[in-house]
Amino acid sequence: MNGLSKTPFARFYACQPSQRSRTLTDPANIIEFQNVHKSFGSLKVLNDLNLEVAPGEKLALIGPSGSGKTTILRILMTLETLSGGHVMVDGDYLWHEQKDGKLIDASETHLHQMRSEIGMVFQHFNLFPHLNALQNIVQPQILVRKTAKAEAREKAMELLGLVGLSEKADHFPHQLSGGQQQRVAIARSLAMDPKIMLFDEVTSALDPELVDEVLNVLRKLASSSDTTMLTVTHEMNFARDFADRVLFFDKGQIVEAGKPEDIFTHPQEPRTRSFLSKFISVS
Repeated sequence: MNGLSKTPFARFYACQPSQRSRTLTDPANIIEFQNVHKSFGSLKVLNDLNLEVAPGEKLALIGPSGSGKTTILRILMTLETLSGGHVMVDGDYLWHEQKDGKLIDASETHLHQMRSEIGMVFQHFNLFPHLNALQNIVQPQILVRKTAKAEAREKAMELLGLVGLSEKADHFPHQLSGGQQQRVAIARSLAMDPKIMLFDEVTSALDPELVDEVLNVLRKLASSSDTTMLTVTHEMNFARDFADRVLFFDKGQIVEAGKPEDIFTHPQEPRTRSFLSKFISVS
């Protein structure tokens, strides 16, 4: 356990207890992007982005590669900084904090605390190879949440059941298929009780025959969980099933947003229709 306390996972999720000050914002929103800009050198990835997400809402982010979708998730996970604007999460500034009546850049303590409410599942599974499936879910709870071992184990088994892997609890990552590894990664993130879950093209590294088993888990989560979820995906049929709202991005901006049945059946913007025509029939 002492060795694990210095692993990338522990450093990534660790948070220090602190008293957080609430900031006035719309209580109907758990996430707000306010005039957000993000550039990498001369490349502008997000351009004056405004976005509001309600608690429990399930969003699918679609659009061409390089349109800024994954950057949104990485900003929320504090993996990318802002070039301009503000982001609010659950009533607090994410990348800023208030001190002596002024808004200043967030400290590492503040970022750690904010990050503790957000879970992210990446394209690659990032499981610890020397831990079995159960231990991969148990250890973060013990190290980060300080959960008692028995309680952490009980929760881990429950989550393995949720993702259909109860019988694989003692299997190590190299003994699992890619789809099974991704399902363990999803269970591990859920074990941290995040208010917000982010999924970044979670099937892109999988063989085609393994995609459905992961997407079916996400469909189950979307229908049964009140956790706010954002997913970046190129799986249009999944986005239709998963999302309460679909956002189509292009060149760092939201070109069109709406209910899945509207976006996928009668998109209003020519750019949306052009993109979707490569995947489905649209009118």
